[in-house]
Amino acid sequence: MLYHFQFDLSDVDRGIYESLDFRLYQHPSEIMAYLLTRALAYALSYTDGLQFSDEGLSDPEMPAMRAMGLHGATDVWIEIGNPSTRKLHKATKAARRVVVYTYKSADVLIDEISKNSVHRADEIEIYSLDMNFLNLLETLVKSNNHWSVLVQQGQLYVGIRSQTVSTEVKKYRLK
Repeated sequence: MLYHFQFDLSDVDRGIYESLDFRLYQHPSEIMAYLLTRALAYALSYTDGLQFSDEGLSDPEMPAMRAMGLHGATDVWIEIGNPSTRKLHKATKAARRVVVYTYKSADVLIDEISKNSVHRADEIEIYSLDMNFLNLLETLVKSNNHWSVLVQQGQLYVGIRSQTVSTEVKKYRLK
């Protein structure tokens, strides 16, 4: 199914105020929590040039999103869920910055990274979205969505029609 998202983004923490308009196709194997995490990760990491992977979920070697820099180098590589340590190792070698947005247990991901040899593991940024928050958003999502998205002091507020839902965006780093 194809979902259209229009976000009025106010990221106070980063000083970004943008109107985002994009479409996401839900792959048959993709659960709604993954799709919603992809959509919100786009807003939470928005920067000029940030793009969803052309291959989508069909190419497991590609990032969910990336922003290219000068000379075709990858500036930002973004993953969703709990990617393999092999993929994260590849990402940290290919990109200046690697970010993971998960709706699963960040502790499990951190444990896996700690047990394996991942290049620049201590630089990987991991953000966690609460599954209860995503489940609530799932009941509100339509094929066409116009949301107000506010990020302030690590909190994410999503305004949909007359309702606002919020969650903490928990940040993790390996030590």
